[in-house]
Amino acid sequence: MTHMLGVGEVARRSGLAVSALHFYERRGLIRSVRNAGNQRLYARDVLRRLAVIRVAQRVGVPLDAIRRAFADLPDERTPTRAEWARMSAAWRGELDARIRDLQHLRDQLSDCIGCGCLSLRRCRLNNPGDALGEAGDGPRRWEDDA
Repeated sequence: MTHMLGVGEVARRSGLAVSALHFYERRGLIRSVRNAGNQRLYARDVLRRLAVIRVAQRVGVPLDAIRRAFADLPDERTPTRAEWARMSAAWRGELDARIRDLQHLRDQLSDCIGCGCLSLRRCRLNNPGDALGEAGDGPRRWEDDA
């Protein structure tokens, strides 16, 4: 068995709270084993995975996308540079689309702040293409959020 790290050591070395480690484990992003005293132990490669999770989250990659990418990586060893590159390349298209959406939103935001209306009928940000108006008069957002 390779050298295992306790939850406190992983938290200290990764800069994450123990609760974050437990959360990532519940979400299937990292794995631990239990020792005889029922304490969590992590393989050393968990530190690399945690670093990737932090960077991916920082650029807006959802946790489900990270979990799906990790599913293609080996469990028993630290992934190679090529394996990490393949994983991150899969996110590139999604990130490029998000960047385009954010640029479009940024460009529309100045118009919205300029008019100050936030009208459900006219606002391109709150009601793109007046999609809510097609359903007739009356409130629509409340039903959609429930």
